[in-house]
Amino acid sequence: MTTQQTRRDFLKITGGTAGAALLPFLKAIPAEAATRDVLVAVSGQSINSLDLHRTGTNRASYQVAVNCYDRLVSFGTKTAPGGGLSYDYSVIEPELAESWTISEDGLTMTFKLKSDATFWDGRKVTAADVKWSFDRAVSVGGFPSVQMKAGGLMRPDQFEVVDEETFVIRLDRPSKLTLPDLAVPVPFIINAEVAKANATEDDPWAMEYLHKTPAGSGAYKVATWEPGQQLVYERNDAWVGGPLPAFKRVVLREVPSPATRRALIERGDVQLSFNIPNKDAAELDAVDGVDVYSTPIENCIHCLCPNFSFEPFQDANVRKALAYAIPYEAIFQTAAYGRGAPMWGGETEINDTAWPRKSPYMTDMVKAKELMAASAYADGFEVPLSISLGLADWMEPTALLLQEAFAEIGIRTEIEKIPGANWRTAALVEKRLPLHLENFGGWLNTPDYYFFWAYKNGHLFNSSNYLNPEIEELVDATLHIPMDDPQYEPNIKRMFEIAFEDLPRIPLWQPALNVAMNDASGYEFWFHRQLDIRPLTGASA
Repeated sequence: MTTQQTRRDFLKITGGTAGAALLPFLKAIPAEAATRDVLVAVSGQSINSLDLHRTGTNRASYQVAVNCYDRLVSFGTKTAPGGGLSYDYSVIEPELAESWTISEDGLTMTFKLKSDATFWDGRKVTAADVKWSFDRAVSVGGFPSVQMKAGGLMRPDQFEVVDEETFVIRLDRPSKLTLPDLAVPVPFIINAEVAKANATEDDPWAMEYLHKTPAGSGAYKVATWEPGQQLVYERNDAWVGGPLPAFKRVVLREVPSPATRRALIERGDVQLSFNIPNKDAAELDAVDGVDVYSTPIENCIHCLCPNFSFEPFQDANVRKALAYAIPYEAIFQTAAYGRGAPMWGGETEINDTAWPRKSPYMTDMVKAKELMAASAYADGFEVPLSISLGLADWMEPTALLLQEAFAEIGIRTEIEKIPGANWRTAALVEKRLPLHLENFGGWLNTPDYYFFWAYKNGHLFNSSNYLNPEIEELVDATLHIPMDDPQYEPNIKRMFEIAFEDLPRIPLWQPALNVAMNDASGYEFWFHRQLDIRPLTGASA
């Protein structure tokens, strides 16, 4: 669906609060929300699968892997900037593994499993389940397999079952990313016996079955899933991966309207509203009884992405004209409400490896027009500017301001609004959008990891179809080496130089993730930007 809309129209539409037309949403929230054992949360995101390994599974669905499955290890917890809790990238803690050792040469990792860990059906979790799950993750292709590859995990022959409780990983080379890569959502442990019983010759990894029926050992089971409506979690009282969660049931309602979600949290009809718009975060900060947590998202940048498959964007002058035409400050104040960190107007000379970092570009319409005049497209051109309806709170006001600015340099855009459930396929899998907004955040907190996903040819978040042979070589050479290696810093600096010259991704700002709570506590920010319900408690806990 493609629509034309002015910024004034947008502000008229979004300026009000929840009215009578939105009241049916309020009535749809279960009455059990008021009970002590149940938490009700709302989100504007739509879950499209219960299996993270499935092709096309969207980011909102990652939370199922977090809450319903275990990994061998997890990250620790620390106090977040500005208050609240955050995961701690520097601390690795046990989850299914009781302990682990790493050989002196860094090539062999041996994990001892917890002897009392069981799946939901009561069967003991064994090393054979871990191997089957890892074999699946490296074999299904796409995002899961590339994520495993980032940690040096590429082939089933790297995984060995020593005995029922001992699992071994053998690496081709030591990597700084392997152990933290085991703590991301992807390498989750599946009940292999259940999965194999529901596999077929055409579907050896039980993708169709696990798409709708998780089979894990995690803190919560899926009681019901109504796509587009709600997901209900039920606590697994036999969980040994961490402290038993406080809530017996968690109801996650999908409520597309930000105004409705705001009304629900203000009234106390729900206890948590996840990923709220920046405008609401700024205003709810002043509401009694509502706690707002705004956490800067590490290794994440909101970007404008020109697709190199679209001929005009193969012209470097056109890409640079875009970068100079962008009204950065107006976008930051209108779409982000000043929350997060600006990513423009940085130094031209690169003297360190700080990341995310400001690009050297800034708003300069004179220079933008000069670059367009020097390009092969001096008369301008038409191009759709694509956004996700699932991320409309920041993408839509950003797109409207970009539309106005680009018209001044002869680039005429129509804003294409793509449903959130289809966005990942269009932008990241098919990579077919000529000009679009994007918001990749790297799970492992190093710049080379960001480049691995967003700048390497064919990788999922390289939605610009960008290919630079030097970037390919630099990322491969840098990804696994320690950060104190003599080659690390010069390699990273060179990556930055190329990225700002080629501009497959034009940085706008580093966002914050906003969460509002009413009569609940214990929220913990995670790099995957999804809700971990396990540590949540009542406000008085």
